[in-house]
Amino acid sequence: MTVYSVMEIILLSVLAVQCARLVWAVLTPVGPLGDWRSDAGLPALSTPDSGYFETFDPFFRLEGDGTLVVTSLDIGLFGVREDRASGRGSAIIALPNGEQNSYLVGEEIMPGVILESVGFDFVTITRNGAREQIFLDQSGGATATNPSSSSASTPPPAPAASQPAQARPAAPSASNGAVSARDLAGGTQISPRREGNRLTGIIVQPTNGDALTRAGFQPGDIIISINGQRIQDMEQAAGFANQLAGNAEVQVERGGDVTSFRARVSQ
Repeated sequence: MTVYSVMEIILLSVLAVQCARLVWAVLTPVGPLGDWRSDAGLPALSTPDSGYFETFDPFFRLEGDGTLVVTSLDIGLFGVREDRASGRGSAIIALPNGEQNSYLVGEEIMPGVILESVGFDFVTITRNGAREQIFLDQSGGATATNPSSSSASTPPPAPAASQPAQARPAAPSASNGAVSARDLAGGTQISPRREGNRLTGIIVQPTNGDALTRAGFQPGDIIISINGQRIQDMEQAAGFANQLAGNAEVQVERGGDVTSFRARVSQ
């Protein structure tokens, strides 16, 4: 018997075994592990606690136990700069006295209050070890960012036929009196306008009251310089109201045009 004959016998044996296994698999409908059994005797799967779903939102992932606490402190968020690459960032926060300052992550905002992280439209602070959130005030709506389109789509109401023209309310003017720097800071939300990595101005929007218009601005104005000093960093942006005090000369971009005027802001 030659070597080739032995190899043929081995290959035929392997082929016979595989054919036998195939026939067995076809003739055995359930499988070689035993008789078929229903799942009636298996324990029912437990229903997850409904409280779990209250702490899980697939569109807004919360950390920790899933609770979200909005701070009760009398402070407001007026601008954020998120830095996902380093996990840091900065935020413009107004203190209870109305003063706005720029804070980096890790800095103390007020005694016992630390800026922990910066998000897209909110920041997280720690107050005496507890984590709380502050959100940007967006109650003004998107239409305020484009005064020209807003005024075009919503024309001002015409006065009644019996009402004389001189009885219509006048636009704010210098005779209405200046607004204080504190009221202007507390009633204005600012957002940085950037070109690449450079800060080229701050966009102002009213949040409450008419302090912004009394100072001579319009919603959506972009302040690019104050008293000849161009806005180039967040420290200037945060203290814009104090810089405008004393009827400072301000240059703004409004509706694609650049205009200059003296802001009506007192000390």
